[in-house]
Amino acid sequence: MADPKDQEDHETTADTAEDTNHDPHFEPIVSLPEQDVKTLEEDEEVLFKMRAKLYRFASENDPPEWKERGTGDVKLLKHKEKGSIRLLMRRDRTLKICANHQISPLMELKPNAGSDRAWVWNTLADYADECPKPELLAIRFLNAENAQKFKAKFDECKEEVKKQVEGSGNTDSANKVAEKLEELSVKDKASEGKKEEDKKETENNEDEKKEVKAGEKN
Repeated sequence: MADPKDQEDHETTADTAEDTNHDPHFEPIVSLPEQDVKTLEEDEEVLFKMRAKLYRFASENDPPEWKERGTGDVKLLKHKEKGSIRLLMRRDRTLKICANHQISPLMELKPNAGSDRAWVWNTLADYADECPKPELLAIRFLNAENAQKFKAKFDECKEEVKKQVEGSGNTDSANKVAEKLEELSVKDKASEGKKEEDKKETENNEDEKKEVKAGEKN
């Protein structure tokens, strides 16, 4: 005669197997069409791509310090029509931009604290936060070989941009572009300040009118 306990264990195992194999399919309540999300890189050619870690020098902190900005693939991209070259880096998973600026002939990669796998450079207009602003950036690679590959391609891009500038007959255009971007940023801030002053003046005028009307009623 079979042991009731063994029979119960066998039934439990069978039920568990059925639960494991059961794969219900539910139709979605709302059907969402697939959308083509553009990264604005469609019109660019990838000249260089390699994984690295990026830092920015937070001069606004007290004391100033290096802050990690993200880890991901750093790219050197050339526009297929304009011929301009920019550096773009996105964070892993989120794909949020942590570096985005044009390559200028005056940019110079310098060793970071004597390390053979890290570089430091300045940019006058980085668009990582949408609004252009000057940044001191540092990038670190897995090893010295990867760091040298990045520098070689970076310098090659600088030379290509330099030839484009010289060919256009405007040797200091790169500097002027950066200066104009900074001026635009300052003008936008001044414009916002003026709008705020106009708003306060309008509110004061309305308050004065209300006081006059109240006085006339009395």
